[in-house]
Amino acid sequence: MVAVSAVLGVVVAGLAIPFAGLVGFASNNIADSMDDLPKELDTEVPGEKSAIYDADGNLITYVYDENRINVSLDKVSRTLVKALVSIEDYRYYEHGALDVKGTMRALVTNLGSGGVVQGGSSITQQLVKQTLLNQANTKAERAAVTDDTYLRKFNELRYAIALEKKHSKDWILERYLNIVYFGDGAYGIQAAARHYYNVNASSLNLNQSATLAGLVQNPSAFDPTDHPDRAIARRDVVLDRMAELDVISEKRADAVKAKKLKLRPQTSPRGCLNSTAPLYCSYVLEYLLKDRSLGNNESERQRLLNTGGLTIRTNLNLEWQDDADRAVRGNVRATDDAIGALAIVEPGTGQVKAISQSRPYGDKRKKGETFLNFVVPSQYGDSNGFQAGSTFKAFVLAQAIEDGVPLDETYYSPNETTFNFSDYANCPGAPSFGTADFPMRNSTDGGYENLYTGTRDSVNTFYLRLEQETGVCDPYNLAKSMGVRLTSPEGVKDAEGNFIIQPERVPNFTLGVADVSALEMAEAYATFAARGIHCDSQPISSIEDANGNVLKQYEPRCSRVMAESTADAVSDVLRGVIEGGFASNERLVVDAAGKTGTTGTVAQSPSVWFVGYTPTVSAAAMIAGANDFGTPIGLDNVVINGVPATASGSQLAAPIWGDALKAFQDELPDTRFVYPSTVEGAGVETPYVPQAPPSTNGPGRGGNRGNDGRGGRR
Repeated sequence: MVAVSAVLGVVVAGLAIPFAGLVGFASNNIADSMDDLPKELDTEVPGEKSAIYDADGNLITYVYDENRINVSLDKVSRTLVKALVSIEDYRYYEHGALDVKGTMRALVTNLGSGGVVQGGSSITQQLVKQTLLNQANTKAERAAVTDDTYLRKFNELRYAIALEKKHSKDWILERYLNIVYFGDGAYGIQAAARHYYNVNASSLNLNQSATLAGLVQNPSAFDPTDHPDRAIARRDVVLDRMAELDVISEKRADAVKAKKLKLRPQTSPRGCLNSTAPLYCSYVLEYLLKDRSLGNNESERQRLLNTGGLTIRTNLNLEWQDDADRAVRGNVRATDDAIGALAIVEPGTGQVKAISQSRPYGDKRKKGETFLNFVVPSQYGDSNGFQAGSTFKAFVLAQAIEDGVPLDETYYSPNETTFNFSDYANCPGAPSFGTADFPMRNSTDGGYENLYTGTRDSVNTFYLRLEQETGVCDPYNLAKSMGVRLTSPEGVKDAEGNFIIQPERVPNFTLGVADVSALEMAEAYATFAARGIHCDSQPISSIEDANGNVLKQYEPRCSRVMAESTADAVSDVLRGVIEGGFASNERLVVDAAGKTGTTGTVAQSPSVWFVGYTPTVSAAAMIAGANDFGTPIGLDNVVINGVPATASGSQLAAPIWGDALKAFQDELPDTRFVYPSTVEGAGVETPYVPQAPPSTNGPGRGGNRGNDGRGGRR
């Protein structure tokens, strides 16, 4: 009773808390502890989940630490408010921070039992406890918040007094309803209403309100999804209490008690694994974590994503994503020792419309599933990429046209020949490539080729000869300006002080010896479709904060990297690959252009590619030999989709591209490529063939400018 008298002294004193006069249960320690506390509690808004949507506003997934959606008190059913106050703190609007009657009742009961068996906390005190729990970062801090001692009660009381002085009862109740846990992963009344009943908190009826109000005391024990009988019994306790307090009539209470719970449980997808587009989702999150405008470091950005209640609007076209998934997985099985990939980008904006790979996003312990993203650049994914083969010839082609080489310029391009490193210019100030000879051969028969035929038939010796005209530096830098993330070798020296030449910037550059991702190549070729305008790939259009205000708008980041006429000429050349070349099986109902790529010999090739585009969409398809960890391996003896990998980019990768784009080609506008009328030699596809090959060793230069009438406009 000494202890009881001490508490009464605190209460009678008007909560001034004169601790020096208290006796019993370590009153001096309590006083010292409370004097050390801040006078006000930091009542930051409870963290709520962020939502990710596709371009049409369809939900992809949620990202959160706690499944919570904050709502204002006027968005909460009055029936729920009455039910909660009745069962938790019926005199809430009458007393101050401390409910004296409730506290004394609990105190006497607990002292008589020798322990803490009954709570007497007001809603304000409960808010203090929930807030401290929410802010606890360590196990020790969480233990201190939940410690069943009178010291904790007094600590909570001081904070509660400060809250009551600073805020209204409605403000405190609103914050409490948003922070309290309702079980089964639902935090706050809005998340609970949606989770258990698939309604908003404003629409909760009496049956639902009584059930949810009853959960607060013990969310696990009364969880209606796991313990429906307990939940019903607890609901009935709430209804009886409401009737006892004349909040509702006994007749109405009895009528509701006769009903079932009528749950409509809903799941709230969390993270990428449970999303409608897992791979794209992972790309979005990695992209945001690298965005420095969202926080000083990745930890801050992650916290913003998990607790900021953001609305993240992406550029994903979910229908195209489904088409891409079907195309990739219809050509490469998830369990194959190879990875199929496809990336789709919108020219002129850089909007990433879909990304797909043959190995689904999932548990890495399951054969054919992975958490690794092989489609995007290593900055946002998990792979350094794969060699892109002859798709890199487009960069040399574009640079040659930019330099004024006519489209009908002819070079003797035999099936096998030898080149010398000294014939290739490096970047100014960089070391030369040496004076050694190196052999080169074609995968198809060579001869006299111009820019049309040499590209359509992917003649290696033709492109090594064309690269002598452009040098290696300019096509290399052009590719970088188009979005290919190549390693710049300038200024890099080895231990002996010698300049290091990176393997990307060598005469074999035109054969695609650099490792790249499908998204990089789709972005790069989109530059041709956009008539020389390059735009950085962007998966996100905008972010809104929890109040619906635009936090960031992701505008297109674009710049001109080549003349319109150059891009138009490239498109005119590359359309021949689809209209009569290796990828003729993938013709669309709209204008399309593209380039195949196979690295090395077919059986030993680490990857095969097809990158193609229309005037309004660009896509890159790839198949690469890779083990379960994504480490590149040759395609030798690899079985892909039940068939040994004995094909090339046109036979393996191009069908992925074609299957995807044919699925939505009817949605594409009937936009035409612009004919490059101002580019010399345009339309002359068949080169002039002299009576005898050049007398000089190696490749030679023909004199045809397309004026002999042998060619024709395409």
